[in-house]
Amino acid sequence: MILADGRNIGIVSLREALKKAKESDLDLVEISSTGGLSVCKILDYGKYKYELQKRKSEAKKKQKIVEVKELKLTPMIDTHDFEVKLKSARRFLEDGNKVRFTLKFRGREMSYQEQGVDVLNRIKTELASLGKVEQEPKLEGKAMGMLIGPITAK
Repeated sequence: MILADGRNIGIVSLREALKKAKESDLDLVEISSTGGLSVCKILDYGKYKYELQKRKSEAKKKQKIVEVKELKLTPMIDTHDFEVKLKSARRFLEDGNKVRFTLKFRGREMSYQEQGVDVLNRIKTELASLGKVEQEPKLEGKAMGMLIGPITAK
């Protein structure tokens, strides 16, 4: 058993532990239980719960949620439009988000799939310093998709 001031007084019966907690006008809280022995501490339970919640929220604040941003293209994309999309993709990758490129084929454009692959390969080479390809260009129905994730600094 551990007292409120942090001193360890060793193994004590449950009755004696409850008596000491009542004397100090605090609660007897089980910290951990291993086998037949339990580690208990005399403290204010409300304050203990508050501290646990505070630590949990601090850990949650430090987590980074990775979002997947999508950029839509066409196989006949113009140079300026391509540069604008690249600029957006760079910004997303620098913020730590993943970027999905979706290349839509309409009508007769389906016969120019190699141009779509060329556009996605051009994107891949342009963004090689900021991100790594997590999903290679793949045709899914009338759209071709590719996923690029940020390079994590170790």
